[in-house]
Amino acid sequence: MNAKFQIIFFAISGLGILSIVFWIIKTEKRLTKFFLGKKAKDLEETIAVLEADIETLKQARSNIEKEIVVINNKLKQSIRGLETIRFNPFPDQGSNQSFAIGLLNEENDGVVISSLYSRERMSVFAKPIKAGKSEYELSAEEKEALKKAEIK
Repeated sequence: MNAKFQIIFFAISGLGILSIVFWIIKTEKRLTKFFLGKKAKDLEETIAVLEADIETLKQARSNIEKEIVVINNKLKQSIRGLETIRFNPFPDQGSNQSFAIGLLNEENDGVVISSLYSRERMSVFAKPIKAGKSEYELSAEEKEALKKAEIK
């Protein structure tokens, strides 16, 4: 039994040594291929160039992050909600020539513009909106235009 144990031990040891030799040869080939035609000075220059490129990329990333903040602030102030309601305020005359338009940004600030049309004249009104509310009385059509234009 002792001889069998020694044979198994040597076989396993031999396989282990063989696999380590194979790994060393493979690694050596990779390193030879990597360093092919390059000297230490060339590698130092390559590392310096890569380091400069990394620094340039860091600066570009910083600039882009600043620009994204500016763009997001502008976007919050831009018109994000828009709705038009057409209606007829005078049932005995004309058709749906009058309208109410709600224009709101992301914070539901903006304006509602409405127009009342009749045969004799046309009136246009603009009412400022702050946080979805107006300090002026809103018609049902203006309220509907604002409600549909709200950013949820």
